[in-house]
Amino acid sequence: MTVRKWLTTAVIAAGLGPGVTLSASAADPKAEYTFGTLRCTAPEAAKAQAQAWLKKAGKFDQAAFDKIWSEEEASVLDRTLATLELGNADAKTILATARNAAIEAPKDLPAVLKDEKQDPYLRANLALGFARGLTTGRVYEESLAALAAVKPEQTVDPAAYFFHRAVAEHALIKKDDALRSIVRLLDDVADAPDRYKMLGTIMFLDMQQWKKDEKDLSNIRRLMDNSERRLGQARGGKITQDIQKKIVFRLDELIKDLENQAKGGQSNGGACPGGGQCNNPGGGTIRSNNNAPDSAILGGAGNGTVDEKALKTLADKWGTMPEKERAKAITEITKDLPARYRVVIEDYFKSLSNTATAAKP
Repeated sequence: MTVRKWLTTAVIAAGLGPGVTLSASAADPKAEYTFGTLRCTAPEAAKAQAQAWLKKAGKFDQAAFDKIWSEEEASVLDRTLATLELGNADAKTILATARNAAIEAPKDLPAVLKDEKQDPYLRANLALGFARGLTTGRVYEESLAALAAVKPEQTVDPAAYFFHRAVAEHALIKKDDALRSIVRLLDDVADAPDRYKMLGTIMFLDMQQWKKDEKDLSNIRRLMDNSERRLGQARGGKITQDIQKKIVFRLDELIKDLENQAKGGQSNGGACPGGGQCNNPGGGTIRSNNNAPDSAILGGAGNGTVDEKALKTLADKWGTMPEKERAKAITEITKDLPARYRVVIEDYFKSLSNTATAAKP
């Protein structure tokens, strides 16, 4: 069964409807699709490869080698990486860095992984081990860079290659790339573990609910996640600054859209959709039986989103609000969001206030 049939079944089971399919761009015409011929290297074959490489490197230690490969509960990839550490000092340092990525995020790829003249066996499997550690530590950018430097068929575990690539792409909001990696994981790797298939499907279903509108608050929230992640990793350079600029720009565009909608609905207080008047057959305007919403700052919708009208109301009033009221308003409007969003949203409204102050004669 191909990934398209498999995911279609999953989509229908999840209640998203039969109309949800992979986007056309997920089928990459340049990709070397193998349709089920990629497999994890069998333990005996992987052991033979590891032994040949170790002997070539002049670092073969029979006892240490046998100890590594006697641990049958360890995966083929783990035993291969242990062999690389045994035979190469750089590999040992690189993999130690990857394991520590959650505490101290690496800022660049190690030189060994960039060097195309390196032994392909060492470089490919070391890149996969490095990327896996970084993905686990939420250092997605360098994880993707490491995987992009090698081909999945060069590694002992193509399923791990595509899975960790999909995880990183999903986290970085690279939807089409992530879909493409999931396609290859499920269509190309014949023996992909069930856990990879399950998590790949979950990511697929999640991405189907992403909205195309960049000003959608869910999309802005994903950018906030990446900004917060990078700041937590002490990576506040240009990439983080660019993400923050996108957040402010998209919030600004959202506010402008809401302002335009409000201007269009002033004739009837916004009671009718689209801002027009709702006339009944007998003449006159139909008025809502509900009270018009007041100007108080509204809270979230209860599912981790922010009320868009509340954003506009806060933006309009921010420049004249006392500091205590500002803090209270920010707390209210972000109460259904993680606290880290408060700083970004508050900075946005402060920038609006500064702009308004500068514009006064």
